[in-house]
Amino acid sequence: MTQADRFFGPLADVSADAGYGDDHPPRVGFFTDTSVCIGCKACEVACKEWNELPEDGLEFTGTSYDNTTQLGADTWRHVAFVEKQKPATTVDLGLPGVGPPDEQKDVAWLMSSDVCKHCTHAACLDVCPTGALFRTEYGTVVVQEDICNGCGYCVPACPYGVIDQRKNDGRVFKCTMCYDRLKVGEEPACAKACPTDSIQFGPLDELRERADKRVQDLHDQGVDVARLYGADPEDGVGGDGAFFLLLDEPEVYGLPPDPVVTTRDLGSMWKHAAAAAGALLGVAVAVFAGGRR
Repeated sequence: MTQADRFFGPLADVSADAGYGDDHPPRVGFFTDTSVCIGCKACEVACKEWNELPEDGLEFTGTSYDNTTQLGADTWRHVAFVEKQKPATTVDLGLPGVGPPDEQKDVAWLMSSDVCKHCTHAACLDVCPTGALFRTEYGTVVVQEDICNGCGYCVPACPYGVIDQRKNDGRVFKCTMCYDRLKVGEEPACAKACPTDSIQFGPLDELRERADKRVQDLHDQGVDVARLYGADPEDGVGGDGAFFLLLDEPEVYGLPPDPVVTTRDLGSMWKHAAAAAGALLGVAVAVFAGGRR
């Protein structure tokens, strides 16, 4: 099996590829159904409480009720509030309106709880020089804060802009999918706290089947804008361990439309570099030999 087969196809087994053998647990992940997100931020609070993350959202931002604004070293779950003109299909979903009562027919909130995608092919793993980032037996990607040296290579490597450094020491932090809870058979804190089941946790294959059915149900209800993001194992990152049901284009939610693993060309780059180095060495030997004559 080629590396491309492992990373970018239906046979992808990231845990086995990471060295866990055939007896590892099934790969787990998140399916976030934004159509039922109410923006309560219970997931943000639960994540901060369980992981003992510092506060970072007490200042008024001027952007609706979104006080944390984006994912970061101290915000591993971020609930986005997107105010926009309401398409006709959102009326059927009962999305809350904003503004004065006479304007609520035209404006709506789209809400979505964002998180690290735990990519099938994670560029952050490729570039980490210390092994601080590693793939767990559950297929998730975790940062070991006691090994991270703060080099920051993983920050620009992430196609989603998820990984962030803390200003006080430069080390990176992000969602671990509550690895400590998984080890004892508990679901992640955010999923457990979500009151509407917008955040669903479980084996990734089961979540993808459930998500496909949910999209079909919405289409049957006339909600044609519903689509999945990050669920396709043939996409630019081999599919995500955390994927979403969206009610608009990814860019509306602040997500890249076509994410691509940023280290996809590393292999060919090294081959070209080796070939160039070999050619230079050959020239140097030829020059040296000619000089001796």
